[in-house]
Amino acid sequence: MKRLMHLLAALLLSFAVNALPHDADNHAEKRDLATLSDAEAGNVIVWVDQDGHVLDNDLVDNTLAPTATGNDSPTELPPLLPVLDDEVPSLLSPALPVPEPSNNLQTGNDRRFGISYSPYNDDGTCKTQDQVNKDLDKLTQYAFVRIYGIDCDQTKKVTTAARQRNLKVFAGVFDLQNFPASLDYITGAAAGDWSVFHTITIGNELVNKGQNSVADVINAVNTARKKLRAAGYKGSVVTVDTFSVMLQHPELCVVSDYCAANCHAFFDANNTPDQAGQYVKNQATQISKAARGKKTLITESGWPHAGQANGKAVPSPENQQKALASLKQTFSGSDQLVLFTAFDDLWKQDSSGTYGAEKYWGIDKH
Repeated sequence: MKRLMHLLAALLLSFAVNALPHDADNHAEKRDLATLSDAEAGNVIVWVDQDGHVLDNDLVDNTLAPTATGNDSPTELPPLLPVLDDEVPSLLSPALPVPEPSNNLQTGNDRRFGISYSPYNDDGTCKTQDQVNKDLDKLTQYAFVRIYGIDCDQTKKVTTAARQRNLKVFAGVFDLQNFPASLDYITGAAAGDWSVFHTITIGNELVNKGQNSVADVINAVNTARKKLRAAGYKGSVVTVDTFSVMLQHPELCVVSDYCAANCHAFFDANNTPDQAGQYVKNQATQISKAARGKKTLITESGWPHAGQANGKAVPSPENQQKALASLKQTFSGSDQLVLFTAFDDLWKQDSSGTYGAEKYWGIDKH
């Protein structure tokens, strides 16, 4: 009888084990990087500005040669649009989570934040790989670096430096010129390994600048996501615009994997630097509310250290430090902030809405 009971118990255990569900094969699909050009090796790309002046020359391997030309221009800070109350769509797509920095990167107070960076010399010419390396040596306290375009072969230069410094890269195309061929520069920089990329953005403030319609941008993001997925990229794809545009057009959040907005307290004349953090946080909260709870990453926020006053918003080194401290404190415990910007951008030109401060947002003074 005792032997029979043991036999029955063994049979029941065997049945229970066989009845448990088994995981499917979770190995990631391996994808080959497609050849982008049939030209002979050693293609030379000449980067020129809008007046035809030569900025830089790049020698590109024929297996990675993109079909786009370097027409991306560095980012500017146009005046923000007024916030209008628009009807919010009732159906929004679920958000992909914004990548979290890994635990082994938590080595400094700013390690959860991003920092924006533009790889240009003071005269607007392209920085070399060695210059980019030295710049990123000064940015290792951050979790990721945001760049804006593909000109100067910056995606390859910055990702190369970032890999060596345990940094992620928030990359993108600045506008829709030569799109979607412009994405080939990003695919080429990845070279089959997408682990260095935090996010890829399609355009910077295209709607705010009147450069493209909302429909144009939505179509471009969908096209980019499809093309990047086919190349093996599984991360977030977004479009970046001003916070006011995101409030007016939450459909830009719908098409993005999370809401991505530039927001500078300095451009509101009622703000003092110590109010910068709460002001920006309030706008991020409103964007997420309009997007039915979708996560919002502030993709630019800072304060100039020189220039003209905008009401209560006064540029100065002291006020810049106050504003940065306010931003860091308000966003403490969160990685939803990109500080603007790493270094002064002396190649930029001011407009009527930049208060003579366009060049002077740099946090590190070299």
